Amino acid sequence: MNPTIRHITFDCTGDPYDLATFWSAMLGNPLADDDKPGDPEALIADPAGGPGLLFVRVTEGKTAKNRLHFDLEPTGRTRAQEVARAIELGARQVADHTRPDGGGWVTMADPEGNEFCIERGELD
Repeated sequence: MNPTIRHITFDCTGDPYDLATFWSAMLGNPLADDDKPGDPEALIADPAGGPGLLFVRVTEGKTAKNRLHFDLEPTGRTRAQEVARAIELGARQVADHTRPDGGGWVTMADPEGNEFCIERGELD
């Protein structure tokens, strides 16, 4: 049998719980009940049964662009509203690649600098 992806893991130089809290708010999935600030790792399980997001403390910082990133599609919001919400939660905007026809994406960085993109949503 082939393996399944159990977790997508983020390395964190800060508190894994803090970064997990950001992604929990972004995605609307709860943190594991037994995780708390200061723990060496924190987990967000996927209620639909997909891979969880695991945040693990490491000593070495990020030195280059992510080779893998999330592309998020807003649900019930426009891309601009989702970008504003991400910024309120602690992300920063890196670049706007929105095209005149409304396609494209906005590149963001989470509080640890991990890039992700927000694409056009159903309301755009």
